[in-house]
Amino acid sequence: MTEIQSAILVFVLLLGGTGLGILLRPLLPEEHRRHETVQLVQLVIGMLVTFAALVLGLLTASAKASFDTASNDMRAYSAELIQLDTRLREYGPDAAGPRNALRAYTAAAIASTWPAETPPPGNDYPRVPALDPDQLESRPLGALLNSVGRQIDALAPRDRFQQVLAADIQQHFARVTDTRWRLIEEAHSSISRPFFAMLVLWLIVIFLSFGLIAPRNALAIVTILLGALSISSAVYVIVDLDTPFTGVIVIPSASMRNALEHMSVAPAQAPS
Repeated sequence: MTEIQSAILVFVLLLGGTGLGILLRPLLPEEHRRHETVQLVQLVIGMLVTFAALVLGLLTASAKASFDTASNDMRAYSAELIQLDTRLREYGPDAAGPRNALRAYTAAAIASTWPAETPPPGNDYPRVPALDPDQLESRPLGALLNSVGRQIDALAPRDRFQQVLAADIQQHFARVTDTRWRLIEEAHSSISRPFFAMLVLWLIVIFLSFGLIAPRNALAIVTILLGALSISSAVYVIVDLDTPFTGVIVIPSASMRNALEHMSVAPAQAPS
């Protein structure tokens, strides 16, 4: 279920709960409409509203923290790609193969991760389809990065300088793969579905109570409608933040594009 679908579903359920309360109100016996009973219902509603507001606030803070963590890891991933490319460039012409493969991987990752944006220029990288939200990782992208690793392992140092660089390159590549898997894990929703369903159930009970005790006038209906809209929009923000690579609120691609631009710069030639 997408972010907008989740928000619409919550909005419909809240209005449905209110409508059910309005339909049940005329069926209540007269003693259930006494002032003391209404006061008790209002007290319970206030408790539920406070609890639901606390949970929504905690979910928002948790989703925002997860989004910020993924955004920071994406910047760190881009920096590690740049460092790996720099070491390969320092290695010399023998590392041209893994350098080209690393650039192709970076370009393909940008085009696949941000399909709604303009893809990187050039035709020297494979077009990988966007990742299905139900999948853990993009296997074609993983195969591209693994090919970089195999070419790095195949490097044959010819002197002490290249031996040191080769070991450093392997360490940088290991950090790249570790960060990639961390991003893969962070890209998927961490909100517990049973817990989220229970929160929605509490909200439905609240709006059902609104329908039971609210006066039948236009202002009351508009107020309930705006309340349902506000809560559903909050749910949309929570779900969207919890999936940092889908929806409207996504991690920007600027850091990865900067890394690709760095890789595309031709190495400076030594003066003759």
